[in-house]
Amino acid sequence: MEVRYERGIHLPACGVWLDSLKSRAFGVVSHAHSDHAAWHDETLLTPATAALMRVRRAHRNKLIHEMPFHESKDYLDSRITLIPAGHVLGSAQVYVESEEGSLLYTGDFKLRASRTAELATFLHADVLVMETTFGLPRYRFPEAEEVIAQIVEFCRKAIEEKCVPVLMAYSLGKAQEIIACLADTGLGIVLHPSIFKMTRVYEKFGVAFPSYKQAGTVDLAGQVLICPPHERPRPSEKLRVAMISGWALDRSAVYRYRCDAAFALSDHAGYEDLLKHVENVAPKRVYTTHGFTEEFARDLRERGIEAFALDGVNQLEFRFKG
Repeated sequence: MEVRYERGIHLPACGVWLDSLKSRAFGVVSHAHSDHAAWHDETLLTPATAALMRVRRAHRNKLIHEMPFHESKDYLDSRITLIPAGHVLGSAQVYVESEEGSLLYTGDFKLRASRTAELATFLHADVLVMETTFGLPRYRFPEAEEVIAQIVEFCRKAIEEKCVPVLMAYSLGKAQEIIACLADTGLGIVLHPSIFKMTRVYEKFGVAFPSYKQAGTVDLAGQVLICPPHERPRPSEKLRVAMISGWALDRSAVYRYRCDAAFALSDHAGYEDLLKHVENVAPKRVYTTHGFTEEFARDLRERGIEAFALDGVNQLEFRFKG
């Protein structure tokens, strides 16, 4: 099955676009993050992704197909099925079947269990197109419960020191996971308005959270403030700021994000889970996209798997005896 990268994944023989940033005749959206989501003349996506996208951007005169997981839709000469990706609420992997064979596109995904996103699954496919955000061996994430305990300790210590703990996390996905992780800790939770709106959508789809309030309506003293990185409060001696990101594994993370601490809680697959997903899907060919595409494709080739970076340079290795 031919696969192209043109500001999105294009399957020419099927007439299908996957996560195209440009509006197309027919496009599948894997999840509602802005670097993957656009409204098309016809858009196929899960109901949760549709609801989250509507909060972020309006659509006019568009045909929208909201399709639950594990159901299928025929389009031209192909059949499309959505299965959970485990990244954020409603995030989907896209399984495409045609006369040319089968293809699984992961979008952003993770295999580890989540409090706020559906557990990822897999289907066997001839071709696997996968995101490789953390496609280097050094990105092996610690157990989530260990990281959560560190975050809670950070918040409690800041409050004891009469400071406001600020947890920086993306408004869709990571923020909701942190809120859920703070359940039963006794910590008061205050949300930036953009996170507040996304969390309300999660609740409509049955995700349970501890009680929280919207910033601007309460005093922050003794509370935990959760806000997006681009909306961080102005520096103050009364704040203790932590970044919640998979990039916290990098030694420079605290300096890069100009914060007091960084915690490695990720909604992407780490290196070991990337390898595990390839093993589970058992494809004949792998295409990598996003992140360390060339490096991970090279690692797969060294393991005897035909793999190429869709949006990078592929250097073929020559092996010499002796």
